[in-house]
Amino acid sequence: MKKKQLFDLIALGEGFTTEFKRSGTSNLGREICAFANATGGVILIGVADNGEITGVDDFNRLKSEVQTTARSAEPPIVVDIASVDRVLCVTVPEQHGKPYSFGGKFFMREGASSQKMSREEIRKFFFREGLIHFDETPCDRFSIHDDLTSDVWKLFQRRAKIPVDMEPLTALANLHLFKDGSMVHAGAWLLAKDIRKFTISADVACALFLGTDKERILDRRGFDRDIYSMIDDVMVYLLSKINVEYIIKHVKRDERPELPEEALREAVVNALAHRDYRSTANVQVYIFKDRVEIVSPGGLPAGMTEADLGFKSIPRNPLLFGMLHRMEAVEHIGSGIRRIRNLCLDYGVAEPQIDVSEHWFTVTFPRPGSRVESQQPESQPESRPELQPESLDIFVLRLLDKSTLSKSDISKGLGQKSVSGQLNKVIRRLLLDGYIEYTIHGKPVSRLQQYRITTNGKRLLADSEVKP
Repeated sequence: MKKKQLFDLIALGEGFTTEFKRSGTSNLGREICAFANATGGVILIGVADNGEITGVDDFNRLKSEVQTTARSAEPPIVVDIASVDRVLCVTVPEQHGKPYSFGGKFFMREGASSQKMSREEIRKFFFREGLIHFDETPCDRFSIHDDLTSDVWKLFQRRAKIPVDMEPLTALANLHLFKDGSMVHAGAWLLAKDIRKFTISADVACALFLGTDKERILDRRGFDRDIYSMIDDVMVYLLSKINVEYIIKHVKRDERPELPEEALREAVVNALAHRDYRSTANVQVYIFKDRVEIVSPGGLPAGMTEADLGFKSIPRNPLLFGMLHRMEAVEHIGSGIRRIRNLCLDYGVAEPQIDVSEHWFTVTFPRPGSRVESQQPESQPESRPELQPESLDIFVLRLLDKSTLSKSDISKGLGQKSVSGQLNKVIRRLLLDGYIEYTIHGKPVSRLQQYRITTNGKRLLADSEVKP
């Protein structure tokens, strides 16, 4: 590895195929094993999490320790080791004896982290030893000359946070999207102008029906751009077809969809990220009078059961999933279904129904209009009583008056062990009323999201006569 290649990897940051370690070999066996069970990757020892080169001393001793660690895996893992600019670069090539274990445990790369799995889960996940996932296979229909146009690249470069001065093929190769002179399917799907050119059934079909069955169609749309764009396209379509409540707050009008936007988006992302792209069926989104259905082909990935939903993640398309995580379309690894349920609970609507069969995975959101009045949320935002001085709302405002904080920081400041449903409701209410605001606008579920008090919030805090 040359110095420029090292700097390019560091500039891209940690991800599905890259791990930074400040020093030493602590947990190194876990990371090598995880890369070996995925598509391979690079571990840079002597680089801090923020990309700062801290360097390492005594390369020969450290190299020997790395080789010993790799040989201790079962079966032993082949690694390439090189020292570049005081950084020890440990490259784990794609292996062919999967699954691998270290210390009697099995690990798999998910997003930018390594997760422990059982051997049986690994076996089922790969179906057989050495199976390559479809998203990692070469896409012969993708032409670098014709399909990797300037406008396509600039859009992908911004979404994937790639340095502006980095060559496209260098970045794509480092992200494992371009191998041996060919784009892999995950890369083709993320760079597509029309995704059907590369995988005929990779598009999304949406339909609005008159009643509770498919007898009468009111509207039908199909979306076939790149995967990231299709997520946005489907969300725009969904939000344009479901009911939206308009809440007047002074001179400001707020919109509240009948179903939580974040939960719908999570379901759409899951459908596209985890579907079986070898299937001849596409993802389907159905809007009925009483429900919204999001249907994806493929059932559950091998190694998962319905009981695992919300607690375990085994991506069917790990390279694609890792890229969507890098592009911040996926926020919380392994918690998609649980998060959807919690979002619906916090929003005051019914939990979605999950239906799994051998070839299909369906998430059904009951529409509030179809529920009896007694099941509606007890209090709507416009009829909420005034805040009381010692309410949880005031405590949250008091914390944010001192500093911008994440939701977990607020929870800790309140003495809670984890973020409660009640706290989620308070934060949503304060956002809706304009007493607090996001620090990262346009990305409400960003992992870096924090909250800060607004001028109205400061005024309310002062009016409450509670000292901060």
